Amino acid sequence: MTAQILDGKIISAEIVSDVRAKVDARVASGLRAPALAVILLGSDPASQVYVGNKKRQCANAGIRSIDIDLPADTSEADLLALVARFNQDDEIDGILVQLPLPKHINAEKVIELIDPVKDVDGFHPYNIGRLALKMPLLRPCTPRGVMTLLERTGIDIAGKDAVIVGASNIVGRPQALELLLARATVTICHSKTRDLENKVRGADIVVAGVGIPHFVKGDWIKAGAIVIDVGINRLQNGKLCGDVEFDVAKEKAAWITPVPGGVGLMTVATLMQNTFDACVNRAD
Repeated sequence: MTAQILDGKIISAEIVSDVRAKVDARVASGLRAPALAVILLGSDPASQVYVGNKKRQCANAGIRSIDIDLPADTSEADLLALVARFNQDDEIDGILVQLPLPKHINAEKVIELIDPVKDVDGFHPYNIGRLALKMPLLRPCTPRGVMTLLERTGIDIAGKDAVIVGASNIVGRPQALELLLARATVTICHSKTRDLENKVRGADIVVAGVGIPHFVKGDWIKAGAIVIDVGINRLQNGKLCGDVEFDVAKEKAAWITPVPGGVGLMTVATLMQNTFDACVNRAD
């Protein structure tokens, strides 16, 4: 058995096209297009590529993008003042501060200052709390994108055993809440987890997000499982790979995401969804 590929390129394009149709209908009715403010500090290459992708998708979705590029030595006070200004700007629907931030800036303080109704990354404690209480408003982009991929398989997630490898605030923890909301039985694995291999072997759904190349071995995958690889790593030869040993895993899984071309594209497309949702929520 060779797994079917969950093609993030195709699915993300469909999502952005759907957002564009909604934006066009909104504008045709006399309302303004949604607006997203993206703040980037410094010149981290990965962050620059990611922000560049966000700008392109904003254009495709008909969302106005306000791009603020600041030097890496920007003070925390100046960054907080900028966020506060965008909070008060009624023409801005979403605020995104690209992570990671320079070490002299407290990222938690910045995230908590963003108005929860404009928190299109879905990282604010208010939005995470709503997700935990089964009342989601703005949902973290990557986990929401993963759920969209899972929906595209046509498989009912309810009752399935899901194992998440990685417990970060950006992916692992909110992903667990998303899967719980879908009525899966969830196990989160981390650096202190014992017998990781056997936990993965029993999983109907595996979500890997640890940032270590080929950390999840392909022969661990249960026959017929769904494998979602959130990791993206650059090898010494310059090639990109995920956290899952793809070539082996694809021979056992029923569905699998590629790297690149999988979850990363979904994250940006979901940001477009969140920005449109934030605009509508604020209007309501």
